[in-house]
Amino acid sequence: MAKILDGKAVAASIREEVRAEVKALKEQGITPKLAVVLVGEDPASVIYARSKEKACKNSGIDFELHSFPETATEEEVLKKIAELNEDPGCHGIMVELPLPKHINKERVMMAVHPDKDVDGLSPINRGRMFTQKDGLFPVTPQSCIEIMKRQGITLEGKNVCLVGRGDTVGKPLIFLLLNENATVTVCHTRTRDLKKHTLAADIIIAAAGRPGLITRDMVSPGTVVVDAGINDVDGKTVGDVDFEAVSEVAEAITPVPGGVGSLTTALIQKNILRAIGLQRAGK
Repeated sequence: MAKILDGKAVAASIREEVRAEVKALKEQGITPKLAVVLVGEDPASVIYARSKEKACKNSGIDFELHSFPETATEEEVLKKIAELNEDPGCHGIMVELPLPKHINKERVMMAVHPDKDVDGLSPINRGRMFTQKDGLFPVTPQSCIEIMKRQGITLEGKNVCLVGRGDTVGKPLIFLLLNENATVTVCHTRTRDLKKHTLAADIIIAAAGRPGLITRDMVSPGTVVVDAGINDVDGKTVGDVDFEAVSEVAEAITPVPGGVGSLTTALIQKNILRAIGLQRAGK
């Protein structure tokens, strides 16, 4: 049976690091702060915002929630983001999605200053990732890498089959993996003979958003399997990998839930601390 890569344990370790860094910053007179912009009352967005507030409180990070009604204009939201960009006491900005249909998502996300963009969605941060510069990068792709590295799995020189090419996970992962000196094969749901590519891999990362896509016959013995898929099947959260069957042949595997997703909140906090470094360097 495969070793289970426990995301909750890795996240706990990262949170300890964050608490220590926050304490050190406070001793220097800097209190890290995250500002979240919420437009409307989408139930999932409200839950996510409150979970970030709780996580920040536990780590000693200040938290501000800026709520707008569903009827708020795009100009009102952009004005608030501009204020937060200029506020030296605000170190990270997140905009909860989805936004109401009358608000242009791209315009709002582009308005966040790159050095405060803890979601890592700014084109400038994407460019920094491509060119191996310091920046703020999306946390789910980071989670896929951190959950392996922190459990002793090296990426350098490994053949990684990445199944998924989405803007949120797949595309950023290509460059983060290359930055780790992995050899990357990018596949997706329209790849011909997907099995041929997965069988040749040392590491498979599934991020296609299709439940049960990676089956036992597609995985060679000794392969590491990282499941970044999140799917709702009959009210149950499952990944892109047939976990039970693949566990019988893989060397190591992440569960869903309890795997990659467990790291995201902790890595948002890491991004806030990284943002402080970028802002100090940019002065």
